[in-house]
Amino acid sequence: MTQLEYAKNKKITPEMKKVASCEGVSAEYIRAGIEKGAVVILKNSGRKMPRGWRISGIGKGLRTKVNANMGSSPDSMDIARERKKLESALAAGADTVMDLSTGGNLARIRKMVLADSSVPVGTVPIYQAACETFHAGRDIARMKSGDMFRVIEQQARDGVDFMTVHCGVTRENLRILRRTKRLTGIVSRGGAFLARWITENRKENPLFENFSYLLDIAYKYDVTLSLGDGLRPGCLADANDAPQIAELRVLGRLAGLAYRRNVQVIIEGPGHVPLNKIEKSVLLEKKVCRNAPFYVLGPLVTDIAAGYDHITCAIGGAIAGSAGADFLCYVTPAEHLRLPDEKDVFEGVIASRIAAHAADIAKGVKGAMGRDIALSRERRKFNWKKQELLSIDPSRFRNRRRKSRSGDAQACTMCGRFCAMKQFNL
Repeated sequence: MTQLEYAKNKKITPEMKKVASCEGVSAEYIRAGIEKGAVVILKNSGRKMPRGWRISGIGKGLRTKVNANMGSSPDSMDIARERKKLESALAAGADTVMDLSTGGNLARIRKMVLADSSVPVGTVPIYQAACETFHAGRDIARMKSGDMFRVIEQQARDGVDFMTVHCGVTRENLRILRRTKRLTGIVSRGGAFLARWITENRKENPLFENFSYLLDIAYKYDVTLSLGDGLRPGCLADANDAPQIAELRVLGRLAGLAYRRNVQVIIEGPGHVPLNKIEKSVLLEKKVCRNAPFYVLGPLVTDIAAGYDHITCAIGGAIAGSAGADFLCYVTPAEHLRLPDEKDVFEGVIASRIAAHAADIAKGVKGAMGRDIALSRERRKFNWKKQELLSIDPSRFRNRRRKSRSGDAQACTMCGRFCAMKQFNL
């Protein structure tokens, strides 16, 4: 049975209890949320979890979670480098990781991530199917639909906890895309693979047409389906346009089918979105998709900040989270420029964790404000060590503090002996 099936049968699982303990809520709250489709637990029923496993519950009333993408490319295929990225993501506090590898031995990299990750692991199976087709000497548009499902089942059998599947890239939605004067077209790699396949084969998307078969696989392993936004906007000018909304409506219908088949789903969202359109995007997803957990990439609030997109991502993520988004996919400073390294990964996770925490305070998530209050008490006491332990990045706090050599041992070099709290402290 899946977590959703247990929840519908009023049964509380060990995983539900563990999530409840992490979130500071009752196990019944978690069970009821899963039953409604508003909460998911990312846990493949067959995955063997390493010591120190950190479970993730995602959804309404829970702490906003952060995902870190990693993975090889045809220009960077070193598995040791991918292990360093994973270690960096975990050290920075990522709640989940996704392996998006497209270069080297994909199965070996994935199995390393599954073995070494103490958090849930996601993938985008169409990447492997496309890469295998290419390396077999065939054009990616010549992928066989059977190969797509073979890869999905293989990855589920390996223990992958959640998968992005671009089921909403349909023939009809591509017709809508062609009629829309988009500035950047399709920016989703998985979406582009399927769009080419549909166009050149003049057939429907196999993941949409055979969605029932996809649900069979997901149910067997209790894999959460992340219904991907293959038509997400790649720039501010394309935000909330007709193709994006059309795809979202398809995903809403598919989410309902999955729910009836006892398969957990989350919905992926944009993308590049202006500040004033973020809340509308979140509220629309919640309405169309029956309050299914919303997983957003960023969103990025400007297109001109290459090299600083972890910051534009954090701004958009905080707004999306406060509006009701449940799961933030980080963006690193390397976005739009190159494959990130382990330093980029760390900075990206921290930026999105700041956004997620700010959103949780705004949403009134239980316990979110407690850490801020605790740190502020220690700041007033000039207890630097406890402030360090409570900060979101203790190592950065410690290193910056070491460079502060004030004449007043308690104060920092910003104010020194003129520190406001030392001048007048009630």
